Amino acid sequence: MRLGALILAFAPGRSYYSDPRLIPHVRNFHVTTIWGIPINVSISLVVFLPVLAWLIGSGAQIETYAGIVGALAGTELDLGVLRAGSTPWVIGTLAAVGLFASVTLHELGHAWAAMRYDLEVESITLWILGGLASFKQLPREWNRELAIAVAGPITSVLTGVVCYAGLLVLPDSAAVALFVVGWLAVTNVLLAVFNMLPAFPMDGGRVLRALLARSRPYASATRIAARVGTSFAILFAVFGVLSFSPLLLLLALFIYGAASGESRTVALADLLEGLTVGDIARPTRLTIEADASVEALVDRMFAERATEFTVTRGGEVVGVVTVADFKALSKAQREADTVSDLMVTDLPRLAAGLSAFDALVELDTGRASAALVESADGTHVVSREDFASAMEMRRLAQTDEPF
Repeated sequence: MRLGALILAFAPGRSYYSDPRLIPHVRNFHVTTIWGIPINVSISLVVFLPVLAWLIGSGAQIETYAGIVGALAGTELDLGVLRAGSTPWVIGTLAAVGLFASVTLHELGHAWAAMRYDLEVESITLWILGGLASFKQLPREWNRELAIAVAGPITSVLTGVVCYAGLLVLPDSAAVALFVVGWLAVTNVLLAVFNMLPAFPMDGGRVLRALLARSRPYASATRIAARVGTSFAILFAVFGVLSFSPLLLLLALFIYGAASGESRTVALADLLEGLTVGDIARPTRLTIEADASVEALVDRMFAERATEFTVTRGGEVVGVVTVADFKALSKAQREADTVSDLMVTDLPRLAAGLSAFDALVELDTGRASAALVESADGTHVVSREDFASAMEMRRLAQTDEPF
């Protein structure tokens, strides 16, 4: 099997830096903190590491890389020593751990470049497909994104060079150390090259977006880069099927979802740019008391031609009720139940000055249909429908002015 096929067949190490909303939500373990950045390990990596160690220590990998490493070191590695007893397991374990240490350095390269521009790095997570650096906010300036994107692959290449230097000083008798260090030297360089493929949101895809953003709007550059990324995702999926590589299929799914998700996120951010949630929220004009019957609510909805009411108790806003909350109730239940039995009370409370995009993120994070907005003139309400209307008006008007 060719070297490239062996790498793509199972070796992780793909790198992404991204908005935390695009990162898969799985259980993570905090292992250390570097430069104030939490370094986390996903449960998926904990489960996968023994498999990766076995794959690296298998006969095909050792036989293929022994010749390459020997050529780089100017010596011949003894396959008998490398395959003896539990040595393949030792090699596989050291190489697997070394690979993810290299991925951590790669992500720290992204983080270092980001911190130079005063961007906050929330965490670095190692998972089954490699590394994920979570930024609180992604840069929109093309030159900054370009610098941050290439910092990771450059770090990987430098790591490979350091490993190659170590290969030259190790004694010929240290066959296991020679193999592992040489394997890491080759793998770091190969993965740096692989990460530079323009498969957005991988590093190469972000480089592509940065270059596109030099001459066109950021949202347009993102859409183009996302289309290229989804095309690569399809290619990875096809190659994964043909080469029987589950990891490539998983990578294809992740790239497809992340590229599409970031494209939508950027489009939403552009439509809401310059707006606060206070600009979108509406006064609590249609209100109903919490102890009113559901039947009274239905009558009010018909009379007002409205599908949503703000619920008050003693003049204070305590929740929201919509037509969906009572659709399944019988007439008897509507007469017996009160609005307080149906209303949604655990709504997020947002400051009116919060940006509209961040407010929409709060709704998504809390899986809420609406939020209460505290402003100087009282409590207002904002719903997903309000955001949709605002974005549609922005799209039609093509203006950045609040309305």
